[in-house]
Amino acid sequence: MSEMITADLVDLDLSADTKEAAARALAERMVAQGRVTDLDGFLADVAAREAQMPTGLDGGIGIPHCRSEYVTEPSLAFGRSAEGVDFGAPDGPADLIFLIAAPAGADDAHLTILSALARQLMNADFTSALRSVGDAESAAALIRGDEPEGSTDSAATPAAASAGAAAGSTDTAGDDDRPFRIVAVTSCPTGIAHTYMAAESLENAGREAGVELVVETQGSAGFTRLDPAVIAAADGVIFAHDVPVRDKARFAGKPTVDVGVKAGINRPAELITEVRGKAERGEVTAGTGAATPVERGGEPGEGYGTMLRKWLMSGVSYMVPFVAAGGLLIALGFAIGGYEIKSAPSVMQHFVWTQTDSWAALMFQIGAVAFGFLVPVLAGYIAYGMADRPGLVPGFVGGMIASTINAGFLGGLAAGLLAGGVVLAIQRVKIPKAVRGIMPVVVIPLISTAVVGFLMFVVIGKPIASAQKGMTDWLNGLSGSNAILLGALLGLMMCFDLGGPVNKVAYTFATAGIAVSNPSDSAMKIMAAVMAAGMVPPLAMALATTVRGKLFTETERENGKAAWVLGASFISEGAIPFAAADPLRVIPSSMVGGAITGALSMAFGATLRAPHGGIFVVPLIGSPFLYLIAIAVGMCVTTTLVVVLKGMRKQAAGAAAPGAPEDISAPAADAKQPVAA
Repeated sequence: MSEMITADLVDLDLSADTKEAAARALAERMVAQGRVTDLDGFLADVAAREAQMPTGLDGGIGIPHCRSEYVTEPSLAFGRSAEGVDFGAPDGPADLIFLIAAPAGADDAHLTILSALARQLMNADFTSALRSVGDAESAAALIRGDEPEGSTDSAATPAAASAGAAAGSTDTAGDDDRPFRIVAVTSCPTGIAHTYMAAESLENAGREAGVELVVETQGSAGFTRLDPAVIAAADGVIFAHDVPVRDKARFAGKPTVDVGVKAGINRPAELITEVRGKAERGEVTAGTGAATPVERGGEPGEGYGTMLRKWLMSGVSYMVPFVAAGGLLIALGFAIGGYEIKSAPSVMQHFVWTQTDSWAALMFQIGAVAFGFLVPVLAGYIAYGMADRPGLVPGFVGGMIASTINAGFLGGLAAGLLAGGVVLAIQRVKIPKAVRGIMPVVVIPLISTAVVGFLMFVVIGKPIASAQKGMTDWLNGLSGSNAILLGALLGLMMCFDLGGPVNKVAYTFATAGIAVSNPSDSAMKIMAAVMAAGMVPPLAMALATTVRGKLFTETERENGKAAWVLGASFISEGAIPFAAADPLRVIPSSMVGGAITGALSMAFGATLRAPHGGIFVVPLIGSPFLYLIAIAVGMCVTTTLVVVLKGMRKQAAGAAAPGAPEDISAPAADAKQPVAA
């Protein structure tokens, strides 16, 4: 730690009253030492990490941290606050604040040292010493491990001892008096702090509870897989993670508790008690729960509505690449060979290398195959979001049945939810320990697929197919003011959360209409309106930073340059940095512009066969000139609103300056503060 923290990076009288101010004060010390090259850029990365999950911990500790391209070497700054700073911990403000800065390509050795510090923060003696230390040099030495000698080693000792005990105890697996055995995995998005703090907390709680507990930390410094013999001998599993558990199938067939990483830090004893209870009841839940952040479900406090949204978004997120690839290939086939190319013979039977029509037919037929996966993939990964890998087989089969009986996307949604629900129900059944190992690979796929297939073919498939046909007929009948209102609504949805769930609902609605070999005119108009509206926010932000750059921070002006390309490519997420910094001005302005664009696109009768591509698929758009006018109008409206609203804020701040200079927020500070909210 000798190169990571010095007395110059310690502030024992930190006076900041917000987490943003605390991070800025400590980061300024790093800038002064040449460890950070761009203060605002680095703080934006810190705020982005904070927005993922608050970094306050029980016991009065705050650990803002991030990886950043603006960091020249792994660094640590420490601040002690008399009043305390709120970092979102359940027990109140933090008085010990550690700002951890890791370069984008930090080496494993440095990250290992930082992980040792994270473990030390779970040591009450260590934190007590930091609260009583009298000078900056002594504080830096204490954190480095100079005093007492070997403190860093002692932080790692419990983990090693626990691992050794677990490994050694496999020889006595037949002893009836052996302690309960638990294996755990911890991980967090950055892999620097929370991963190792959760591991230390679980290990300490395990020793107090008299259980053998060994942790696999899947952090930035890499990880060493647990010995398969240790996993096999374990009686239960704890996953404390916010990113996917790598090689999760290793733990299949065991009672499992699956939570976020902060639960591993704050309530380890409860998790141990919970997994012991599941083992006593014979509940096999290994493999259920979270596979990725978007698929996480069942966190404490989440309602069924929140979990349902996450499950559906899981299916949509996996389906979108198939939509993009298949739709663009079909559109290119039409562009090269004309609409009659859909009637071309199979390229397996007739393909001439020198004929353009053959290449057009090839693209169309590949795209059609890709489109054939849409409903099965949607259903399969909805079930995956609910029940992890065991849900894939019944989900895919149910989705394919939905396609076969013409139940479409509604059938895929129903099949995915059915498959996930059936698997979860099977996993709750108490079964003998001897057959738990074959449950995920034999019993669950067999039973769940049979049940889902029966329900889709015999019970609910036909009513859903009728509903799907009714919705298609309704879309085909839209015209006049109804079509314009629908375009405005879809435009509002596309710009509401910029790539989030509402945006994806509108996008999926549009792609569902063209995901056939011969889409209707109404479906192609809806697709055109959705893509046009989705291009407006990033293009408008790019224009705003160009015409009134003084209203934006330097970082935002740089983001504006990239937003030109992102907007032109139909990537709505290009406006997220602006919306995160100033949501009350950017999001409503974007929604107004998007609604106008969507309505104009429908009024102009623009059509689109491709589900993606932005301006790069303009040759495939019906009425392309009017289509571009619709985008330009919406972009100008959003730009005008953003500039006016930001200008009003700046004038208000200037008017307050004479009386209360300390309350003035310059555009840079004001733009960054909401990011971490």
